[in-house]
Amino acid sequence: MNSPKYIQTSLAAAITLGLESGSFKEKVKLTGLNLLLVYDKKCIGRCAYCGLSSQQDQSNGSVKKKVRTFIRVKWPIYLLDEIIKRTVVNAGCFERICVSMVTNSNAVNDCLTIIKKIRENLPHPVSVLLTPTLIYSKDQLSELKNAGADMAGIAIDAATEELFKKFRGEGVRGPHKWEKYWQVLDLAVEVFGRYNVGIHLITGLGETEKEMVETIYKAHHSGAKTHLFSFYPEAFSALEKLNPPELLKYRKIQIARYLINEKNLSMDKIRFDENDVVSGFDYDIEEIIKEGFAFMTSGCMGKDKNIAACNRPLANERPSETFRNYPYMPGEDEKELIRQQIKLLFEIKN
Repeated sequence: MNSPKYIQTSLAAAITLGLESGSFKEKVKLTGLNLLLVYDKKCIGRCAYCGLSSQQDQSNGSVKKKVRTFIRVKWPIYLLDEIIKRTVVNAGCFERICVSMVTNSNAVNDCLTIIKKIRENLPHPVSVLLTPTLIYSKDQLSELKNAGADMAGIAIDAATEELFKKFRGEGVRGPHKWEKYWQVLDLAVEVFGRYNVGIHLITGLGETEKEMVETIYKAHHSGAKTHLFSFYPEAFSALEKLNPPELLKYRKIQIARYLINEKNLSMDKIRFDENDVVSGFDYDIEEIIKEGFAFMTSGCMGKDKNIAACNRPLANERPSETFRNYPYMPGEDEKELIRQQIKLLFEIKN
């Protein structure tokens, strides 16, 4: 079952489309339809934290017996035509569709085919999540845009070159290169336009808070917003025993991302201590808490330009845990919880 005829979608999307049974946590609904290319030959990436990593297929010379997951849930495979048919019926559920590549030599051409077919049958705006390792020219990006994608994403994931090499490149004998990802980011900004491109960054892979904030600022200066994730260990991955970052530390990175991306805050307005830990902001944080946007999922925009259509419910935590990225606007009680969390970090002006 290979793309472009077949496609994977998230369990949340399959439930929304009536293809799988299940229900969502109270107040949660999916607003972005995520589609992931699929091949009999697995992704050749060997990213240490990923459920699709090819390095997971062998352990001490023997194949691991496990269920392959991505972002900790299964991604069932369906005919693309069936997904489109179901989305027509449930068109009001989604504000955007994202087509994601995997590291396979056919991925760029298959992505083109899928995007064209979606745009021929559905009114939704389409994002494409690129694999820069497969991009060799600006023309390829222009073809993707001309096919119907209006936004592009690049999953850089690691905040520093050292961590990128360790978990995605030489350290795991993977194909991905730090320099290549940033080169393709610049090309994508040229093709899709400033801030119609986003990068994925994962907090908690071993970077300092200052390193993460500097990379968010670097991307913003380049014309890309950051779609922020909190690390959560994937079963059977090389990092399955690594703990997620502390929630309170993640809140600081959320605030920094929001202030840089949405308030155009400069780096000199963010304070760090001698250990490169965020110690404060030259900004009224109470205003940010009242707005609530900083603590929501960050991603490609939907109808409301302040709220991500790709809201990825429970991608960063278990259902029993406090939301790290709220998939909806936090209510007043949730904002008060966030306020109390942040008061443990530094003083809030009331």
